Amino acid sequence: MGYFKDTLKGISWIGSLRGITRLVTFIKLAILARILTPLDFGLFGIAALVLAFLEIITETGINIFMLQQKEKWEEFVNTAWVVSIVRGVLMGLIILALSPFISGFFRSQNVVNLLYLTSLIPVIRGFINPANIRFQKDLEFKKEFNFRLVLTLIEFLAASFLAFTLRSPESLILAMIFSAFTEVILSFVLIKPRPKFAYKASRVSEIIHQGKWVTGYSIFSYILTQGDDIAVGKILGASPLGIYQNAYKISTLPMLEAHDVILRVTFPIYTKLQENPARLKEAVKKQILFTLIFSLIIGLILFLFSEQIVLIILGPTWLSAAPIVKVLAFLGTIRGISYSFNSLFLALKKQKYVTYITFVGVVALLVTLFPLIRSFGMVGAAVSELVSSSIALPFAIYYMIKTFRNL
Repeated sequence: MGYFKDTLKGISWIGSLRGITRLVTFIKLAILARILTPLDFGLFGIAALVLAFLEIITETGINIFMLQQKEKWEEFVNTAWVVSIVRGVLMGLIILALSPFISGFFRSQNVVNLLYLTSLIPVIRGFINPANIRFQKDLEFKKEFNFRLVLTLIEFLAASFLAFTLRSPESLILAMIFSAFTEVILSFVLIKPRPKFAYKASRVSEIIHQGKWVTGYSIFSYILTQGDDIAVGKILGASPLGIYQNAYKISTLPMLEAHDVILRVTFPIYTKLQENPARLKEAVKKQILFTLIFSLIIGLILFLFSEQIVLIILGPTWLSAAPIVKVLAFLGTIRGISYSFNSLFLALKKQKYVTYITFVGVVALLVTLFPLIRSFGMVGAAVSELVSSSIALPFAIYYMIKTFRNL
């Protein structure tokens, strides 16, 4: 019963955090959509795509590696911090070097200065204390609630103030920089152990070796979730990209946030339960049932009330996003079911299953994406996302059944 209570407690705290975070996000989106234009959002979206891509291809899987360690994870904190700093600096330099080429790819000269500013974000984030995984490792969900809520509110206030003041996409990047600075400071003030600039080569090798499947999954996941954004920005332009990205957020954030809550709570618990297969199976079954019911309800609401939701959150000038929301209504449902298996795969160190499943979705996306965009525009991109995730779902179910049989 102990872990069941921990699960309920974790879901209540992290669920509350994510609920408040999403509410704040939608309020921020509602405010900014009435200040900034689709073009502003599109330019910011290009910068965000570049930042996310570099975060993915340089992913080391440090956090998952340390969560998987049953003991002495603190011994890896110094090494993890040094790796994180080097990674952040490398990402910043790459963004600076590639900014002119990225601008040419998207045919938007206005994005160059925005990318220069964006290059500061990974450098700052690299200094965050990696011991912040203690919240999950020790199931200290209340502390994580307080920590993340403060950061969310700070970025919300910063973005709103700067948007009113500057009325430009730079306001969104500056808010992210301010939030990153705050997280670095709080991670050192509130979390122990505090890292030192020291590392062991053997531990770097171990982290990278264990994290290779996480890196592979992350790259395929980026293509699966951001490939449509890149294609829309390249083929249709920055303004349609701004519309598409906001429609995508409205459609998928509720379910994907719920998935993130469940993953953050169940991953460390499943890691502890893996030596008790019967209890582990029971816990996973309950998680899948909850995810299925919740995701279907959210999908149905988005499908039936897509136009009203767009009007409330974004305003009347964004109504062209409504058909996209309707198409993507059940994307969160399909992905939510597929992603609900990930915490078990990761807890059992079967990262390769997650990578295989995501790869199938990527192949389906690449086959359908460009023809559908050229034929149906932004709605075609949404259809491609829905089709690719639907094709990957049976593979996720297969690996789940296979894992259950081997427990």
